[in-house]
Amino acid sequence: MKRRTAIAALSMAVLTVWTPAARSADPISVLQAALVPSFDGESWELSADFLLPLNATLEEAVNRGVVLQFVVEFELRRSRWYWWDEQVASATQTHRLAWHALTRQYRLLLNGVAESHSSLADALASLSRLRQWRVMPRERAVAGQTYEARLRLRLDTEALPKSFQFSALTQRNWAPPSEWKRFSLRPAP
Repeated sequence: MKRRTAIAALSMAVLTVWTPAARSADPISVLQAALVPSFDGESWELSADFLLPLNATLEEAVNRGVVLQFVVEFELRRSRWYWWDEQVASATQTHRLAWHALTRQYRLLLNGVAESHSSLADALASLSRLRQWRVMPRERAVAGQTYEARLRLRLDTEALPKSFQFSALTQRNWAPPSEWKRFSLRPAP
């Protein structure tokens, strides 16, 4: 009887550990996005604001020294009635968020530029703002054509340390969903 009780307790413990979290994490979403010609007229620049809720699991991981890598993905497509949509442009940026215990600051690496922040809220606020990112040359978008732009920010779970990648596969709080924001672009002649 004691053996059955021990086996049942052990199997419940294993199920508790391996069962994905019932409540999914809040999604990372795009609040607003704008694709405009650059000041010099040679390229298109993207500016956006993201909603980046960091759940308790990810916040604790950062505070314990795990580096979180986020990827901004942009795509521009032109729909064609006779064939699949044409991908006109695509671009990605990588951002890294880390806690440095020695300096007691959050380090943010935004596309190769390092920033230091005294609080996690400040670091997330900076990570949530994307300004004047040159995504493609101006001539890629033909005047008078209508294009569909897609943008998202996501946590790169493959960049997590190997010991956390399994958790990212099995538990939703390690991989918050990321929603694509779609908007239209029609360059003026």
